[in-house]
Amino acid sequence: MRIMDRYVLQLFLRVLVICFLSLTGLYIVIDAFTHLDELLEIAKQHGSLPGLLSEYYGARVLAFFDRTSALMTLIAATFVATNLQRSNELAALMAAGIPKVRIAAPLIVAALIVSLLAALNREVGIPAFRDQLMRNTRDWDGRAEKRVDPRYDNRTDVLISGQHTLAAEQCIVQPTFRRQPDLGAFGLHISADKAFYRPAERGRPAGYLLVGVQSPKDLSHVASFYVSGAPVVLSPFDTPWLKADQCFMISDVSFAQLAAGNAWRQFSSLGDLIAGLHNPSLDLASDVRVMVHARILQPLLDMTLLCLGLPIVLARQQRNIFVASGTCVLVVTVFVLVILACHAAGNSYLIAPALAAWCPLLIFVPLARLSVESLWQ
Repeated sequence: MRIMDRYVLQLFLRVLVICFLSLTGLYIVIDAFTHLDELLEIAKQHGSLPGLLSEYYGARVLAFFDRTSALMTLIAATFVATNLQRSNELAALMAAGIPKVRIAAPLIVAALIVSLLAALNREVGIPAFRDQLMRNTRDWDGRAEKRVDPRYDNRTDVLISGQHTLAAEQCIVQPTFRRQPDLGAFGLHISADKAFYRPAERGRPAGYLLVGVQSPKDLSHVASFYVSGAPVVLSPFDTPWLKADQCFMISDVSFAQLAAGNAWRQFSSLGDLIAGLHNPSLDLASDVRVMVHARILQPLLDMTLLCLGLPIVLARQQRNIFVASGTCVLVVTVFVLVILACHAAGNSYLIAPALAAWCPLLIFVPLARLSVESLWQ
């Protein structure tokens, strides 16, 4: 690595870190003051305020980095290019016979590393804190009552609904499970006091443990219900581990998928999204398919954005950092709007999900190639 490369990389990393800390600090301060009363109340119940802030915003910093990494990378690269021009270092390097593309090479490599770190954060960091990210200050302890949006288990044709959910207990209060035409001897529906989600373990399938069953009245004479030889509802009549007022509804719709809605998709890894698409109990819309393709292509989109913005600043010999920043904002705005429009078309079934994810690249990669070619001149 040449001295020039080390100098450019050090300047890039310094600006990137300062930019990230500044924006993150601003976000935390604004959000903390907005929810200060709620945070103070939670701190009284669960410990010190510094510990709460560390736990609450630690996970949100990862999500904030995911949303802003591409923009901060472009800003840092633009600042480096502008600084080299203002100090006449770029002119000196070009006078020595070093082309612009060689000067920009370490910035492009550094941007690629940041993009890969962002991808790793999306697939490993954010999913590890998914439960914290799906809760806000009003439901930090998971005790707040949240409305249940009824959801079908497409494998068993059972409609899952209830009065509300409690995230801390992973349960549905006053649940109702309906199936057309019926649930055999259980009738048209099963209702209970609570339904607790239980993941699969020790040979028992995943599903909901219904406690305090209200309908049907006498479970001791109701046999378990099967469809095509597969169990749907387990009854204490022939299931020894169930109590007299309990039954078990088998379902591959997890509590997070039932209660969190779009938040579950946003904070899940690519593997979880693909598993959800292959889950016969879920009927995920085209927006999840668009999201899967977009996740795969995100590093390419990040690099395309850099290749669009950085050459513009270098080619125009722009010395004013504010004009350069305005140029970056304009490029990012157009870039994001095109991505949102393409994804919206895919979500609405106007175009195929794969095409919706690839469309921004098909539009901007040729422009990025022309922009990068200007660095060779």
